[in-house]
Amino acid sequence: MEKQSYISTIKDKVGVNVNRCYQCGKCSAGCAVAEDMDYPPSMVMRMLQTNDSMNYTALLKSESIWLCISCQNCLTRCPMQIDIPALMDYMREKALEEKTINKKSNNILSFHRAFLDSVKFTGRLYEIGLVAGYKARTMNLTQDLDVAPSMFMKGKLPIIPERVKNKKQISAIFSKTKE
Repeated sequence: MEKQSYISTIKDKVGVNVNRCYQCGKCSAGCAVAEDMDYPPSMVMRMLQTNDSMNYTALLKSESIWLCISCQNCLTRCPMQIDIPALMDYMREKALEEKTINKKSNNILSFHRAFLDSVKFTGRLYEIGLVAGYKARTMNLTQDLDVAPSMFMKGKLPIIPERVKNKKQISAIFSKTKE
């Protein structure tokens, strides 16, 4: 990667200028998952600011970009209004593109794909489809099995999925995101 290319690409694609961050640390202080990350949000910003391709690659291979839950706490707290969740989304896309996904993040990615498949199929979240897709991808077949009966009895797991009326709109949204 060229010396300035990833910083300017991030700015062009995401609208985030990483050099605006002045390392106040409010993003990391407010991050609900910072303690579990290998690089908290402020460190992600600093690593990008160094303009070092090794740091960029380390971030693409990190667990941090997959642990971000896009709650936007960091954005709300940031005095410079830097959209770190959008940046994390972009970094996840790049990690997928470059096949540098952290092995510890495979379950997160499996859940993400199962969620999207469920929405793509019905236009909404279908919990049983989500769980089935996740379990098939991870082979964690017995995980959380004990909670299913009580959820079913409480009406939290409908057998038949609720579908949106205009499935073509959903297909169009998914097609557009592929571009």
